[in-house]
Amino acid sequence: MGKSIIIIGAGMGGLASGIYGQLNGYKTRIFEMHSVPGGQCAAYKRKGYTFDVCIHHLFGCSPQSKINMLWRELGAMPRELVYTKECVSVSSPNGKMFIDYYDLERLEQHLKELSPGDAKVIDEYTRAIAAFSKSDMWGKMMLGSTWSMISVIPFMLSSGKWFKTSMRQYAERFTDPFLKKAFPLLEYSEPNLPFFIHLAKHAYGYNKDIAWPAGGAFEFARSIERRYRELGGEVFYQQKVVKIITENDRAVGVQTADGSEHRADLVISNADGRKTIMDMLGGRYLNDRVRAYCGEPQDETNWAVHVFLGVDRDLSGEPSSLVMLLDEPVEIAGHVNESIEMQFYGFDKTMAPAGKGVIKVELVSSYSYWKKLYSDRALYGEEKEKVAETVISLLEKRFPGIKSQVEAVDVPTLMTWERYMGGTHGFANMPVKKFSISGSLFSRGLETTLPGLSNFHLVGVWVTSAGALFANALSGRTLMKSICKNDGKKFRSA
Repeated sequence: MGKSIIIIGAGMGGLASGIYGQLNGYKTRIFEMHSVPGGQCAAYKRKGYTFDVCIHHLFGCSPQSKINMLWRELGAMPRELVYTKECVSVSSPNGKMFIDYYDLERLEQHLKELSPGDAKVIDEYTRAIAAFSKSDMWGKMMLGSTWSMISVIPFMLSSGKWFKTSMRQYAERFTDPFLKKAFPLLEYSEPNLPFFIHLAKHAYGYNKDIAWPAGGAFEFARSIERRYRELGGEVFYQQKVVKIITENDRAVGVQTADGSEHRADLVISNADGRKTIMDMLGGRYLNDRVRAYCGEPQDETNWAVHVFLGVDRDLSGEPSSLVMLLDEPVEIAGHVNESIEMQFYGFDKTMAPAGKGVIKVELVSSYSYWKKLYSDRALYGEEKEKVAETVISLLEKRFPGIKSQVEAVDVPTLMTWERYMGGTHGFANMPVKKFSISGSLFSRGLETTLPGLSNFHLVGVWVTSAGALFANALSGRTLMKSICKNDGKKFRSA
């Protein structure tokens, strides 16, 4: 067995580092503060219902895609998958529905029925998706060879206008008032996202590369952990690392909360970057750039609170994802909402008891709003109850009778994420606070090392600045490939 490696955190980046480490002859151990694997790829049960806080659209489900190759290497594929007919749906207060079907013929017909006068814009939209469907752009850019990356450039140049156009800007091309309101919300209700992100995602869905893993995030993470253990890797749960031990500016091991020390030749952290750098390493290895990243994150509105509902209602006929336009603005958790976004899990029978279903409503708020409330746990609890009541009342208008069918309620906030996952300001614990899919795609993330410290690396959200599971898993693969190169080893991926 070659060098020994200690990995902090059993999230996607940590598990992937461990798997590729074991495959390449390294002896790896993972220390995880929680009792289960997955990190932010998490789900939990309440009264027989499974509440999934992670997966929206899982990329890499088609055997033809390079991301699927990554999941196969990690033991996450093949597996039971559930395909949905649409990317997202948007409903109006008067009952009109826009269904963003993956199937392009069905999508075109549906849109032209909604707005015959927008036929030209609709044709342009479906043609653009078809063009993106011919290229495994993300897979080639992130997992392909140098030649594979170069091969994408002509397509990117020919599609350049979509990289400069936002969701909101494209929506202005429609004359139909409903589509003007609905279209900007198709990508996680983020109107300012570049339009190409939506086109690429829709194209992957059209190619059946996007699906739902039966059982959700927890089962998905478990399958990767099983692969790691089968390769001889060790995981130590409920072992919180509080210090990275250094000697002569070399990482040589870790100290856990119980005071015990564990030594290794290399240390990899998949934990929160700020806490790793400022707490575990005492802020000793900084330059101006890293110091700026480790400052207090800007308090921005984000997906700061979820409302999970377990309902005695069959949801199998509902869309998998729905943005509901409101008849009038409603303030929830300090933020004024003109729409609310939710997921229905009626397509996966493992998520709820027979004949029942789970709804997840995602709401925008701010960390500071919840942090202030958290100092008084009674007020914090009262506000969570108020948020749930407001959401249930809004759903009652669209789904009459649902209020009396609610059997389980849970309202996790950014404080919940911070408490259970250890991330600064909750789940958005990247250096620049915002997820950057395009940044991860083209820059391949940030450096994995720190100035002045050897034998140490970072993986996961901190280096990718992306929320995509495959991007954070890929960070572990990329790092181990680099370590093998430095050690003069031929990298093995299987």
